[in-house]
Amino acid sequence: MRAACPNRTTSHVGSQPDMRPMLEYRVGASRIDSHGSVASTKDAQIVLDTDIDGRPDAFNPAELFLAAIAACMIKGIERVTPMLKFDLWGVEVKLHGIRQDSPPEMVSVDYELIVDTDETDQRLELLHTNVRKYGTISNTVAAATKLEGVIRRRTGTL
Repeated sequence: MRAACPNRTTSHVGSQPDMRPMLEYRVGASRIDSHGSVASTKDAQIVLDTDIDGRPDAFNPAELFLAAIAACMIKGIERVTPMLKFDLWGVEVKLHGIRQDSPPEMVSVDYELIVDTDETDQRLELLHTNVRKYGTISNTVAAATKLEGVIRRRTGTL
C-alpha cells in the first residue's frame, strides 16, 4: 500500500487485477465530556456536538452530514473546473436536510449550488452534471436517500 497522506491509503483488498485500487480513509473520534467530542484526521480536528441538549458552537451529526455533502460538491467543482476550463470566482452551497424520528434517518436533502461565474447556462449545467456524477459523498447519499438540487448563477456578491 502506498499512502497519499496519513489517513488516506490505497487498498487492493477485494479488487480485481484489472480494477483500480480503492481508497481508504481513517477518522478517529473521542468523547471529551457530556457536552462534546472531537474528531481528528491527519493534522485536523473538528469539535462535534454530541450533547443531548445540543450546543451552538459545534456541528451535530446531521449538520456534519450536510457539511460533508457541501465539501464534496465544492471539492468536485475544484477538481473539474480545470478540466472543463470553467472560470468562476466563488461557490456557495446551501443545504436543507429532513430527518424523521422513527426510525431515525435523513429522508431527504435539498441543495442549491450558487456559482459566481460568467459561463453560459449550458456550461453551468455541465458543471452541475459533473459534480453530481463524480462526487463520492453525493453519490453515496443519493443511493441512500433523496438528494435533489439546483445550480444557479450568483447575482450580487458571495
